[in-house]
Amino acid sequence: MNWIHRRLCSSDRWAGVVEEKLLPWALAGVTLGEEVLEIGPGFGATTKVLAGTVPRLTAVEVDPASAALLDRELGDRATIVTGDATDLQFPDESFDAVVCFTMLHHVPSPAAQDRLFAEACRVLRPGGTFAGSDSRYSHRFRLLHLGDTMVVVDPDALPDRLRRAGFTDPTVSSAGGSYRFRARKTGLS
Repeated sequence: MNWIHRRLCSSDRWAGVVEEKLLPWALAGVTLGEEVLEIGPGFGATTKVLAGTVPRLTAVEVDPASAALLDRELGDRATIVTGDATDLQFPDESFDAVVCFTMLHHVPSPAAQDRLFAEACRVLRPGGTFAGSDSRYSHRFRLLHLGDTMVVVDPDALPDRLRRAGFTDPTVSSAGGSYRFRARKTGLS
């Protein structure tokens, strides 16, 4: 992430937006269950909110420094793991829900994004939910990401990509410059 992006994502202002707007919108109507995996928490604005709302939260973060910071900040409120979401080191069917927020565009290629989707499906229990949000392409969004990895997921193509990863009933809805998604793993809920 570039300096501006790092500063924004670690700000109190962003944390307020996450708690008051982003997560309530992204997770409206979603039941997360007991065991939740968050992919790509970054500076942890979403993780800090989730840790207070779900019984057991695990977060996997690719950046070791960010993972270590979150581990220190959250203590026993969440399990923080350094790892790659395209190759999750969890057994099959470990979680009731997998979530990710405003991070898919940081995954460096569509193929890697598809591996992330497949891994999310693999670690979900039958009937589990994959849900989250991300941003749509805009010139302002591009400027924020100068020097960053930015591979925006086309929300119109996302349902088919989620189906190919093994999910059923994918839905995507947009509001302003963002979209939210949810899909289920086949099986009993």
